[in-house]
Amino acid sequence: MQINTDKPYRIYAEVLDQEALTQFESALRQPFAVRGALMPDAHTGYSLPIGAVVATDGVVLPAWVGYDIGCGMCALPTSYRAADVREKAREIFDGIYRAVPVGFSYNARDTQWADGDDFPRTARMQAIFDKNGLRQLGSLGGGNHFAEVGEDETGKVWVVIHSGSRGVGHAAATHYMCAASPDGKAREGHFGFSANSAEGRDYATDLAFCLAFALENRREMMRRIEAVLSEHCTGAGEWDALINRNHNHAEQKDGLWIHRKGATHAEAGMMGVIPGNMRDGSFIVRGKGNPEALWSSSHGAGRVLGRKEAKRTLSMAHFTETMTGVVARVTDKTLDESPFAYKDIFSVMAQQGDMVEVVAHVRPILNIKG
Repeated sequence: MQINTDKPYRIYAEVLDQEALTQFESALRQPFAVRGALMPDAHTGYSLPIGAVVATDGVVLPAWVGYDIGCGMCALPTSYRAADVREKAREIFDGIYRAVPVGFSYNARDTQWADGDDFPRTARMQAIFDKNGLRQLGSLGGGNHFAEVGEDETGKVWVVIHSGSRGVGHAAATHYMCAASPDGKAREGHFGFSANSAEGRDYATDLAFCLAFALENRREMMRRIEAVLSEHCTGAGEWDALINRNHNHAEQKDGLWIHRKGATHAEAGMMGVIPGNMRDGSFIVRGKGNPEALWSSSHGAGRVLGRKEAKRTLSMAHFTETMTGVVARVTDKTLDESPFAYKDIFSVMAQQGDMVEVVAHVRPILNIKG
């Protein structure tokens, strides 16, 4: 694939829609863009393709991070026995749904965030958070967000969670996208702030706060899921080995701003998690620190069907059949999350052998979705 720009870039995706390529080219043609990379799971997104990584000089763009600031993955290895989890899978499944709000739901009461006051934020971010931020802690959300309990090749049981900063991050992102836009409205485009401006510094401050909030949200869900597991099985989470990796963020590196929009940070030796789908589970990976990939990897398999198209064209019979052996919500409401709506995760993993090495493959025993 050719892109009409003199900026250095690397495209790893072998299956890529033209609109995503056009979005990527448009981003690279911006005067502040320095270089880019397109991950194997890339597909059309908002302003920038999902799976895009772009480095900029002195400019930070809220739309290139996206609405779900800090969306990412956590994976917790445990000492539970897989046989016990399978035996009690239905009870654990039902218990997690009671403990963790999903979809648009959140908690009826505030959830304590022990070190929440340690993270700086602007007055506007504080106002957003004060509305119901603490009630959102420990809630999953919908769409492709999920929680899974699964088993790797060695028999180790893992808890894997994909979620983000919920309404807190969405409200912050909306504010900054409006502030960056020439007409004050959140709309697609390459609108950003000088990183040294007051707006740029405020965005960086609130971005960091939302990353911390997203991590605490996943940790709280982990704690609740561990409590449910402990009701039915003997074991515990190995919290010292918790993996957390954001895939919607911007960070400074070597004087540049690296924007990752649906791409996993993958420095050399850095542990990460790349989810596949409801059937095939997730991969625990170790980064190789590839500079051509801008120290990144895919954040998942990547969609091949939009949600409406998936519900219109996919078969419930095939969805049900392929999910045999996994306790999950397999209904017409989750048909758009069928494995057939995504690229083949094994092909996607094969395309990024110079970005990450696979440490473990965690196949789901049970899957929780909104």
